[in-house]
Amino acid sequence: MLDTIAFYFFAILTLSMALVVITTKNILYAMSALAVAMVFVAAFFFLLNAEFLGVVQILVYVGAVIVMYAFGMMFFNASEEVFERAHAPKLVWFLVAGVGLVLVLALGAPAVNSHVSAQASMWATQYHAQQDLLTNPKDVPQLKLLGYALFGKYLIVFEAGGLMLLVALVGGIASALRKSHLKDEA
Repeated sequence: MLDTIAFYFFAILTLSMALVVITTKNILYAMSALAVAMVFVAAFFFLLNAEFLGVVQILVYVGAVIVMYAFGMMFFNASEEVFERAHAPKLVWFLVAGVGLVLVLALGAPAVNSHVSAQASMWATQYHAQQDLLTNPKDVPQLKLLGYALFGKYLIVFEAGGLMLLVALVGGIASALRKSHLKDEA
């Protein structure tokens, strides 16, 4: 029961911080809200007893947002006031849609959950029956299971994610170099 309450609490906080990220005009407010949202996402990992993933979430993603925060302060004029609109009609529709989604999930989740959990337990039983390596998952440390999953079944996806990060890094460097050359010519 307490886990369910904590889940909904962190879900509401995470979604509210994400809403701040997409609706604010001030880049520093958006990055601050993004960092807080990442901390709340890490709370989901802690609720699922995946402490390692929670700590990695905080270290990697919140650390990356802090670096983005520093670059945002350097590249944008942070002292310049950005006035928010007093009336945001889109915000009202986002809130209405969010409340509707929460109501649908809260009312429909128990009915769907019983069917899905029965299916998931059947699939999990079949999956663990096929695994020779992990005959008793409770005896294997969680980090070892993560390693087996990342470098076994999901190796291609893991490598594709690394390749996408490399492309983003090269693109960011190329974009920064092009902007510096344009400023030098002007």
